[in-house]
Order: sequence, then structure tokens, then C-alpha cells
Amino acid sequence: MILPVLDEAEALPGVLAAIPEGFAPLVVDNGSSDGSAAIARAHGARVVTEPQRGFGAACFAGLSAAGTEIVCFMDADGSLDPAELPRVSEPVQSGRLDLALGARRPARGAWPLHARVANRLIALELHRRSGIPVSDIGPMRAARRLSLLALGLGDRAFGWPLEMVLAAADAGWRVGEQPVTYRRRAGGTSKVSGSIRGTWRAGADMSRLLRSSSVRTVPFTSSHDSACCDRQAAGGRSGEDAADAAL
Repeated sequence: MILPVLDEAEALPGVLAAIPEGFAPLVVDNGSSDGSAAIARAHGARVVTEPQRGFGAACFAGLSAAGTEIVCFMDADGSLDPAELPRVSEPVQSGRLDLALGARRPARGAWPLHARVANRLIALELHRRSGIPVSDIGPMRAARRLSLLALGLGDRAFGWPLEMVLAAADAGWRVGEQPVTYRRRAGGTSKVSGSIRGTWRAGADMSRLLRSSSVRTVPFTSSHDSACCDRQAAGGRSGEDAADAAL
């Protein structure tokens, strides 16, 4: 499990303590000044350092350093629940999806209006261009590591999450969503939704990618599809089994 980190000292202990069995945390420190790297090591995480600032730079460093077949990504600010990683990774582990996205279901006050609107507009434009009816370009996701590397993702800033979906669509991947809880962050200020400026920067990065992309329609699977829900209700593989190959 890859956790890009920039000054998340307050949230990291709780996030790392909540990681389910079978998921090994790989923290990518992106220039923290609050001791985040030391805290992560003290809580048993493997830590790598990425000096180039940028969300995409940190994510790519983690992807390059990982050694598992399946990789998961999520924010380390406490807004996402690590206990939901098996739900997101299972469709990839079972072979039903190539890219599984966590669609955030926000608690009251967890997601500022300006950030929700910007995210929704990007998702709608992605749907228009690719036919993928995604509801969220969120940070929790899972895919096979070598397949992700083969996509040749080049964005090293806030456009990384969107570029991944665009490249997956262009490659004909099966893309789907799983609902995940979205809470108030455990500490600090979000680099994106914490300010209008941060949201604007992320939106600008994603808009640039959309303008330059040319994608084709690919299969999409929502967790609300009856076949998917039936499989989950029937049990299938356990959360631990689904996580065995996941980072």
C-alpha cells in the first residue's frame, strides 16, 4: 500500500495502526518538515524519499519502489479508512477489474463544496470523453503494479490520479468503483481541498490532461451492478485473501 506523505505527522500513527492484515505500508516522504518519515518508521512502515515535490512524483516513486503484484494507493491524512482497502483491491485480485477506484461517500463537513464541485466537473468531462461513468477521481485505488508501470504515466503533480484513469481507458482496461468512506482529515490542512487555490491548482492540472487526451470507451463496473454485488454478498474471497498480494 503506497502512502504519499507531505507533513502528515498528526494523522500517520492512526492511519498506520488501522492498516489491515496483508497490506504492507510503503510511505513516500515528499519533503516533510514535521518528522513524518521518522514517525512512519517508528510505526513499522517502509519509507522511501522522493525529493521532487508533487503528488504524482511521490506516487510514482512508491510504484517504482514497490515489490508486490498489486498496489494500492491512498492518502495518509486520515480521511480514508484503511480497513476498506480489501473492498477496493478485491476486484483486481480476483481478475474482475484492471483498475478499481474508491468512490468517496463523504461525512458531513468532510469535503468542502468547492472541491466537490471541481471533482464532479472533472468526472463528468471524463465520462463525456471516455464513456466511463466515474463519480469520483479519488485517491484510493488498486491495480497491478507492472500494468501501471506499462501505462507510462508522466504527470508528477496533481494530475496523476486522472492521468491514470485516462491511460487505463486508452489501454482498454476494465475500470470500476467501490464506495469508500470519506471523513474529516485527522490533522493538518489538505494540499488540494484545504484551499480554493489548492483546488484550482489540481483542477488546472487535470483540465490540461483532459484537453490533451484522446481516449476511447472502455468497460466500466460499478459496485452497485447486481452481478458485482451478488458476488460480494456471496462472500467470494476473504479480505485477507484479497490482500495477500497487495502492498
